[in-house]
Amino acid sequence: MKHRIKTIVLYALPYVLAFFGLLFRKKQLDNDSALFTPIQFEFITWITVIFDPGINSFGDALWYLYAVISTAGFGDIVASGLISRIISVLVTVYSVIVIAVITGVIVNYYTQIVEAKNKETLSRFLDRLEQLPELDREELEELSEKVKRFRNE
Repeated sequence: MKHRIKTIVLYALPYVLAFFGLLFRKKQLDNDSALFTPIQFEFITWITVIFDPGINSFGDALWYLYAVISTAGFGDIVASGLISRIISVLVTVYSVIVIAVITGVIVNYYTQIVEAKNKETLSRFLDRLEQLPELDREELEELSEKVKRFRNE
């Protein structure tokens, strides 16, 4: 029975991968995230169950893929088949790329916040400089102190 399922999956695999490739390209065009959908994750899990002789249940395959995606590699379940090893490598590379993209988005967000604050501060400073003739002595001294602090930074 397992051999028959393997044969069917091997013949269908190029078509299924092409379908997921189209989904991925569509997601890129729509600016959606490139994270695994539940259907893709379930498909990868079943492929792992079918092609790996050491992984006999869907639960074991889920646990194994969790260890691969998180790059933890607990070692209690190990891929022993060629196809499951290839899947493991691809899923690991994919998860590292996704983590890098998420980290980059978060850093970019906070960098933009800091830049906006700096521009706002600089804008207020330039406004005060434009009004230099209208400032009284106290405001001129305050402005002078800010310029000194700015030069020391």
